[in-house]
Amino acid sequence: MSDKRNQEKKTPPEELTEKVGAKAARKLKARRERRRSVLFGLGMFGLVGWSVAIPTLIGIVIGIWIDKTWPGPYSWTLMFLIMGVALGCLNAWYWVQRESRRE
Repeated sequence: MSDKRNQEKKTPPEELTEKVGAKAARKLKARRERRRSVLFGLGMFGLVGWSVAIPTLIGIVIGIWIDKTWPGPYSWTLMFLIMGVALGCLNAWYWVQRESRRE
């Protein structure tokens, strides 16, 4: 409760100091994150997309090759497609987590 009373009884110089400090902190944060523009966001979006698409396509190609080389009752294309998507999603999750830690 004493904190609440102290906040209510602030003198004008204390209020000014707090406001100036908050604005300075915002400016410093904006300067640090200036490199994070719209292009950075689009680049991250593309990175995540390719990190899912490439393993998926590789899985499809391997599956088609196995199906043509050794025909069987199971669709290797479908199995490798699912594995490629799963691997790509894990890869995308890794990249997003890595960028989140930088912030």
